[in-house]
Amino acid sequence: MKNAEVAKRRDEAISRGVGMQTQIYVDRAENSEVWDIEGNRYIDFAAGIAVVNTGHRHPKVMAAVAEQLSRFTHTCHQVLPYENYIRLAERLNAAVPGDFAKKTVFVTTGAEAVENAIKIARIATGRSAIIAFGGAFHGRTFMGMTLTGKVEPYKKGFGAMMPDVFHVPFPQDVHGISTEDAMAGLTKLFKADVDPGRVAAIIFEPVQGEGGFYPAPKSLVQAIRKLCDEHGIVMIADEVQTGFARTGNMFAMQGYGVAADLTTMAKGLGGGLPIAAVCGKASLMDAAHPGGLGGTYGGNPLGIAAAHAVLDVIEEEKLCDRANELGSRLKQKLEAIRATTPEITEIRGPGFMVAVEFANPATKEPDAGFTNRVKNEAQKRGLILLTCGVYGNVVRFLAPITIPDAIFAEAMNILEESVAAARQG
Repeated sequence: MKNAEVAKRRDEAISRGVGMQTQIYVDRAENSEVWDIEGNRYIDFAAGIAVVNTGHRHPKVMAAVAEQLSRFTHTCHQVLPYENYIRLAERLNAAVPGDFAKKTVFVTTGAEAVENAIKIARIATGRSAIIAFGGAFHGRTFMGMTLTGKVEPYKKGFGAMMPDVFHVPFPQDVHGISTEDAMAGLTKLFKADVDPGRVAAIIFEPVQGEGGFYPAPKSLVQAIRKLCDEHGIVMIADEVQTGFARTGNMFAMQGYGVAADLTTMAKGLGGGLPIAAVCGKASLMDAAHPGGLGGTYGGNPLGIAAAHAVLDVIEEEKLCDRANELGSRLKQKLEAIRATTPEITEIRGPGFMVAVEFANPATKEPDAGFTNRVKNEAQKRGLILLTCGVYGNVVRFLAPITIPDAIFAEAMNILEESVAAARQG
């Protein structure tokens, strides 16, 4: 088979609405490397969008899934429950930041986790209004895309969004938006549009993912915590992309000195298998009546088994420390490239959740064209990169945290060559 042949079949069989960044059809993968159906090898700096933080096919994850596969694949926990679901909830209740009693519910996707967090906040408070941030990404369901602070491609053409959702600016130093601007947006919102006594939750990403890898300043997170406490608002941290060692902590919120009331997670939890969760204050998590939460596939046994192995690997292989080490080396390389690349306007991100932003040196305007050239030149050389940002001018780096040093060094050389090639047009 050839990639082009499969791509033609794909165009005839799959909805146009499913976007495609590449026409590379994968045959197999191992840790940080993938091989396509033509035998071409690539270094994966996407990791399924921060899903395989522990690498493709980590032996411990594969063994755990195989062992569970030999027992049973599905019963639906609400019908015939299983102990490892409960044990994983216990582990997450202990791991998620917050010095209070916690409970957890398992679902299947990040968007589903967000949907359930909103349901929990609404039923616990008896309120309906939700506040999110510009540039946020919270999923493609109707509530998810309503909360998302980016029109194209997520909202465009899909009609009216869900009611009672409001957005305020998110701090972006490189674009002149400060914590003070964000909090002023909240103050204005409370004066002009919604009574804070009607707000159920404020939801935010500790590091915006699709929005451009902008870390939330500590001052913002602490100000949100104070505001939520003053008005009885539920604080929701969306850790779907930041969770499970990516930022140098198990959860990004560990770096802020305050805890969210509810935390959503998915992606890196399952090591490649679909599983997601909401974890939070027991008093909030118990607000819903029996049957109000859950789902047929929520906490599927294979995903639960994989998640246990992922947590073991993160601890045993010290992946939080590894993320900080790799992120530091990546930033050093990007700073070296910056010396000869005036298009680079900012290098940012905690741990191994790093991004570089590009702008036109003359106009200072975001340069999506240059960004895409970098991505395309890297792909030609065997390195898979992802772009993001409201303006499409950010490259985000999401390699498995288990990437071997030699392959990481190879990727850094390719990155340097690709930026230089992009500058030549």
